[in-house]
Amino acid sequence: MIPIRDCLPRRYTPYMTWLIIALNSIIFIFELMLTPEDLDYLFHIFGLIPAKYMLVSSLPIDPFYYLPFLTSMFLHGGWFHLISNMWIMFIFADNVEDKMGSFRFLIFYLLCGFGASWIHCLINPSSMIPTVGASGAISGVLGAYMIMFPHARVITLFPILFFPFFFSLPAIFYILMWFFIQLFSGLGSLLSPTDVGGVAWWAHIGGFVFGIILHRIFVIKKRLRIYDDQFDYYCAWGRFL
Repeated sequence: MIPIRDCLPRRYTPYMTWLIIALNSIIFIFELMLTPEDLDYLFHIFGLIPAKYMLVSSLPIDPFYYLPFLTSMFLHGGWFHLISNMWIMFIFADNVEDKMGSFRFLIFYLLCGFGASWIHCLINPSSMIPTVGASGAISGVLGAYMIMFPHARVITLFPILFFPFFFSLPAIFYILMWFFIQLFSGLGSLLSPTDVGGVAWWAHIGGFVFGIILHRIFVIKKRLRIYDDQFDYYCAWGRFL
């Protein structure tokens, strides 16, 4: 289930979305220049290690101690990890930024990422494995998009064997399918050993919920009113394929 693009036009240039994508890409190029040992060191210093924050009697006041909550959002573990995250960001974030404005969107994005990271820490308190990636924050973007544009259409690719099939799905249907995949996978992960690497399902779930809760604080009401239900049906096959 691969999203190709959505149907909504935008009124403003999504500078912050583009900047976030560019920054993630530049940092990943830097990662490629490191040796495996140096990359592992980088992840342990700037990635998020839940046990560092959960298995302590008291948390220090030093703000730099919490820096991995920010820096982990801009690190990625491989090409697929980066491309899949940035592709989702490219498709859905521009319309969310359109209704928030660039600076508000940045704060919203970071808060969703912080919230996703805390949820991951709470579910995996003893994990010593560094967590990296923008998917928690991007999950927040998906949560906001679903609430603001539930009837927008998403052109989706379903590869069956060697044949691609394209469908135009309502955004609420596509995103809820994605969310339930994360939820069931997250519940399944609770049955696995606690210190095993892989996808941070609960970070996705947490980011998604934070996006739903927080988006109304950051939306510019005047911009949201510009959106009209006629945009829900803006998609047409001739416009995309």
